[in-house]
Amino acid sequence: MSDPALETLVLPILSGDMELPDRARILVLRARAGRPLKDLEPHEVVCEQSFAPDRDALQKAGFKVDAETNEDGFDAVLVLPGRQRQEARALLARAATKTKPGGTVIACAPNTEGAKTLEQDFSALFGSTDKLSKNKCRVVWAPVDASSLDTALMTDWSGLDAPRPVLDGAYISRPGVFAWDRIDPASRLLAENLPDSLSGRGADLGAGFGYLSRQVLEKAPKVAALDLYEAEKRALDLAEQNLASFKGKKAMTGIWSDVTKGIEGPYDFLVSNPPFHQSGKADRADVGQGFIRAAAQGLRSGGVFYLVANRHLPYERTLGDVFDRVEMLADAGGYKVIKATKGKGGK
Repeated sequence: MSDPALETLVLPILSGDMELPDRARILVLRARAGRPLKDLEPHEVVCEQSFAPDRDALQKAGFKVDAETNEDGFDAVLVLPGRQRQEARALLARAATKTKPGGTVIACAPNTEGAKTLEQDFSALFGSTDKLSKNKCRVVWAPVDASSLDTALMTDWSGLDAPRPVLDGAYISRPGVFAWDRIDPASRLLAENLPDSLSGRGADLGAGFGYLSRQVLEKAPKVAALDLYEAEKRALDLAEQNLASFKGKKAMTGIWSDVTKGIEGPYDFLVSNPPFHQSGKADRADVGQGFIRAAAQGLRSGGVFYLVANRHLPYERTLGDVFDRVEMLADAGGYKVIKATKGKGGK
């Protein structure tokens, strides 16, 4: 599958518009697997990625991947920032600190996902900026030069995505995490429809910063153990902080993984508000459908799965294929809450 932003990101290097030393050390922040990264060989490429599906793809392609690398002094740092501006600015500041003096920072975004804003922020931080537009994306680059780098801005931006109290101190969260400073209404609706009779061993699939998991533990005292599955490690780290009051009272495990690849088990119950975006803005029902199949495989016979989703997402057929009984518990505010039960025969 093509990745226009990744293809455009490496263009200044492959075209010769910017020069690198032989066997340069290159760091790619928010890296994604694809042929363009392979085209950077024989340079040494280090990838930083905290999103499990992209981490898995990079490792499969043979790249060295860290959730957060401790290395620095790179000849070039390449950046694929997300749409959340505070997180994107913090990522640019991080790129500056990871690049050796005289090295180059390169960043790219699709035109529909903040390319113009990226160019403005990039120029504010690094000064004079080169740019190139292709594949409906914009790539910008500049040397890390003490005479033009705004070090005060770099210091300011470095802390923009730091964890902080939100919701009147009830939770710890940070920019860039899904619904980072609010309670997602779908998760709230699901929490309102969970029974207090939940018991045994359960899991939250796509735990985010831990809201739904905490609701389960506060509402259902008979829950003995809860696993938190989350693809984004930055969110999982927050969830573990937000559930610290239950440590030592309940068995809890944070699992940094792609749920669609399967889960452990068997579980007595599962709860989930699965994502329906990966990158870009288009709805992706296949992600939620993958969650549903993983849930069916991870439940014991008679186990129950509580799911919330946008009303328009076509999950009912997949649920009917893999579960014995499917029932609607709520339909409100554009969301649906569904309870699915695994039959004794395995479905």
